[in-house]
Amino acid sequence: MIADTLKTVYHIVLSPVRGRTHEERLGSFYKGQADNYDAFRKRMLHGRKELIDSLPAEKGQVWVDIGAGTGENAEMMGERLSDFGSVQLVDLCEPLLEVAKARIEKNGWKNVRTVHADATEYQPQDRADLVTFSYSLTMIPDWYAAIENAYAMLKPGGRIGVVDFYVSRTYPEKPFVKHSWATRTFWPAWFASDNVWLNRDHLPYLRRRFKTLRVDEGSGKLPLMPFVRVPHYRFIGTKPIDPGPTDPGPTDPGPTDPGPTDSSRPARETGRFNEEPG
Repeated sequence: MIADTLKTVYHIVLSPVRGRTHEERLGSFYKGQADNYDAFRKRMLHGRKELIDSLPAEKGQVWVDIGAGTGENAEMMGERLSDFGSVQLVDLCEPLLEVAKARIEKNGWKNVRTVHADATEYQPQDRADLVTFSYSLTMIPDWYAAIENAYAMLKPGGRIGVVDFYVSRTYPEKPFVKHSWATRTFWPAWFASDNVWLNRDHLPYLRRRFKTLRVDEGSGKLPLMPFVRVPHYRFIGTKPIDPGPTDPGPTDPGPTDPGPTDSSRPARETGRFNEEPG
């Protein structure tokens, strides 16, 4: 356990990330830690199980998990997984998908398959009823294109669920959490060394693009860093059945959108939560 943790920490903190493309860099970063990915990330990727538990799983539906990695989200779905007609685990990182393939074979899942593809381009053969991003949106350089692609693949009325690290805008719309200057500055810089890009515009754009059903904001501990907490959010939304004339359409919020003029729809239900108290 300790040896695996130290090996993972080495690859996160000290091992150089090589590659000319995003796919090559992902492979370089995860190759040495793929086997221990789930055990280590379980202590830092908070809110995943809560998100999965709150999402629908109905007979014959199509679920596309974008940035699915090792396929642990599928396992978190439990017995409800068999209700889906098709579950597609999409990722650009081959070392993580190899773990997912082994998980599918071990569990005998007949309705689950891995897809090696770019999140900004992949489209399932049949429109999706559910699309999820679980700590993957911050690892997609063109996150805006990934959200637009998810919108395109969803059926009208389909659900989207996202959980990820984030920082707030300088002046977020009430009642959303406002982070301190230190939080907004430290965490993006700290994660950027591993090509994880915390962005103040992810959550506002999700709320603008989809009809918001629920937003929760909170914080959780990181392994080997017991005295600090990193912010994260959970978002659940739906693609409008009839967008109507007020649908904003794809509008790039821009990388430096300051926030005070944010016209996003307010969430119907919001809350704060803290994972792993104490």
